[in-house]
Amino acid sequence: MVSLWFILTGVLLVLMAVAGSAMERLPVSTALIYLLIGLALGPSGLGLVTLDPASNAGELRIFCEVAVLVSLFTVGLKLRVSPTDRLLRLPLRLATISMVVVVACVAAIGYWALHMPLGAAVLLGAILSPTDPVLASDVQVRHADDRERSRFALTAEGGINDGTAAPFVILGLGLLNIKDLGSYGLHWVAVDIVWAIAAGLMIGWAAGKVVARIVLFVRREFKEAVGWEEFLALGLLALSYGLALLVHGNGFLAVLAAGLAMRRVETESAEERSATLGTVAKSEEKTHPATAPTHLVRTVLGSNERFERIGELIVVLALGASLSTIHINQGGIWIALALFLAIRPLSVVIGLAGMRYTGRELRLMSWFGIRGIGSVFYLMYAIEAGLPADLVQRFVSIVFTVVAASIALHGVSATPLMNVARMRKR
Repeated sequence: MVSLWFILTGVLLVLMAVAGSAMERLPVSTALIYLLIGLALGPSGLGLVTLDPASNAGELRIFCEVAVLVSLFTVGLKLRVSPTDRLLRLPLRLATISMVVVVACVAAIGYWALHMPLGAAVLLGAILSPTDPVLASDVQVRHADDRERSRFALTAEGGINDGTAAPFVILGLGLLNIKDLGSYGLHWVAVDIVWAIAAGLMIGWAAGKVVARIVLFVRREFKEAVGWEEFLALGLLALSYGLALLVHGNGFLAVLAAGLAMRRVETESAEERSATLGTVAKSEEKTHPATAPTHLVRTVLGSNERFERIGELIVVLALGASLSTIHINQGGIWIALALFLAIRPLSVVIGLAGMRYTGRELRLMSWFGIRGIGSVFYLMYAIEAGLPADLVQRFVSIVFTVVAASIALHGVSATPLMNVARMRKR
């Protein structure tokens, strides 16, 4: 079996290297292709992989956690924006107000239609509330200066709400008597919301700034620390995440903030770069004071994007292989349809109330609320935390149904819809 896993992994990675560019030109997302391959490898296909989400929650949580962290850091590096930029209001409102609407609506369905306990219904809403930064590459910003509003909003929202969903997951677990919310929920508000979010953002921002400046100083003054971008990316990611967890901060927001801070260091040197544009030799780009920040961020981003692709492959393959072991019920199908066709559009309209946007932007932001690896992570986290056995299979069935449906529907529609949007904008 070990040899089979190595052979299978090797074949898939080689296939990615050889056919990756061609796959990106297909009218479907690579995530959908991975899902179908995983399904073919599972018990309902060739029977080469058997994976039970309930029994293998620990392994799946780790896979999803790493994939989400890499993706969050990548999102931060992609966004060349000041913390005070008005453009940030779009994703911030989507990741807070709109997300609360999603939690409330899904919880209402769980409580009244599926007859779940209140805590379980809130937990289900929280698990399904974050949109996915890993699977949404087709609708994300195309480069650092891409300020197309719907792309920017979807990209940043997917990064922020993986972190802002955490307090609601804890709330659901608390209502199930699995976590301590404190008297009248004061511990939850003070620690799990206010402290966790503030500490995560501050630690991540500080870590990103300090590490980036140290590396740039060494490169400029001593011409060293060149060519180790993969280590730098993973090191900064792990450092910011670990420090945040150490002080009970929000680790996901810390990693996102670290990526934003590293990109901010690069942005702050824009005037100096433009003044010396075209005067720096190619061989000196890594260490010249004017070009070193841009080269650093560009190479770290490139390395991180490759890690992100590997994480996407592993997790979506596991998801596909797991589908054969899951009993798909009507509850999951109805929640998926309600989430995509009603709840997401409603949440976007409410979240962006009072803001100006075009009909095209509203339609794109309403449709591309992609559910994916973040939801699977929080589900595995809840199972490990002690989700009651009588709820585990129901949750697995519903969440995996929603995620698989999202990968299929959004994977088929992403490329043509974004192409149409670009053509109309011209």
